[in-house]
Amino acid sequence: MAPFKKGRIWWYRFTFAGQLIRESSKSTSKTIARRAEQQRRCGLELGFHNLKNICLQRVRRLKDVIDEYLVGYRLRFRSAAFAEYALGHVSRWLGTKLIVDIDEAVVLGYQENRLRETAAPRSINEEVRFLLKMMGDLGVAIRARLKERRCLKLPVRGRIGKAFDSEETESLARHAKKSKSPHMYPAFMLARNAGLRDAEIRTLSWRQINLKSKSLQVGHAKSNAGAGRIIPMNSDLYDALVAHREWYVGKFAATKDEWYLFPFGRPKPSDPTRHVTSLKTAWNNVRKEAKVTGRWHDNRHTLITELAESGAGEETIFEIAGHVDRHTLRQYSHIRMSAKRVAVESILRTRNNR
Repeated sequence: MAPFKKGRIWWYRFTFAGQLIRESSKSTSKTIARRAEQQRRCGLELGFHNLKNICLQRVRRLKDVIDEYLVGYRLRFRSAAFAEYALGHVSRWLGTKLIVDIDEAVVLGYQENRLRETAAPRSINEEVRFLLKMMGDLGVAIRARLKERRCLKLPVRGRIGKAFDSEETESLARHAKKSKSPHMYPAFMLARNAGLRDAEIRTLSWRQINLKSKSLQVGHAKSNAGAGRIIPMNSDLYDALVAHREWYVGKFAATKDEWYLFPFGRPKPSDPTRHVTSLKTAWNNVRKEAKVTGRWHDNRHTLITELAESGAGEETIFEIAGHVDRHTLRQYSHIRMSAKRVAVESILRTRNNR
């Protein structure tokens, strides 16, 4: 097809292996646009034929490949939440690209773009892992070249998280209560007093809340051991959920078992049949107002640390947190220096009283 003009810029379009290629030449010259089209056709031909296992997969849009991959992933695995989250970012940045156009430079560029968004290196590494896995042989080749250059994985910090001290917790709770988001305070209390993960909180329905017995049941979780666990509510969490229920009835006239605790809607909650997609903005505002450094997930770290400091047995912590092994518990329970100091001082007092 002949080049066509959009504004002052010339574009070209043609069909290759059943896919419509429509791209800008980034030039105001029609002649350059023709040459760009020829080079693009040549590049696609080379990419289509230069490896052994030739297939139409290489000239598909990455977004289409991701959608197809997730269909199979949901069938194979009980929970696809993390895969959907990770590949959502990949699709957002690279979804319009053809598989054949993805190379080491594109992957490195993706890493940099996600770092600029302040994404955690650990998360970016998982996103790249999913990306290269979907690309088959081409992904294997890119992985090998990036590994050789020592660029495949971003360095991650050794420490998983932090535990908030009492002053930080009080400040966060105070500002969460004043948040413009009606979700923030009860969600914060669920993370801080029940140790629920972000996705476990966002997908809670009223069916899972039992205010009479002061307990809640977790639905889908990160691990099989975590799904279905029953967690008792302390008085702070109970009071927060009672207040949230009163707001909820005032907003939606009722609570139904299948409705979500944290309804979807922007700028205000409006659809209880869908759950909120993110608590990130409200949390960032609360964290800044409270002048506290830390992630949302650190509320969970803090509870587990406090449980460990209180002398709660490992099985009790497993029942609340949903961990599956003791190695994971050691990663998450950051016994603070103050608790360690109390422990060694108590030993000294016992020794001196003999």
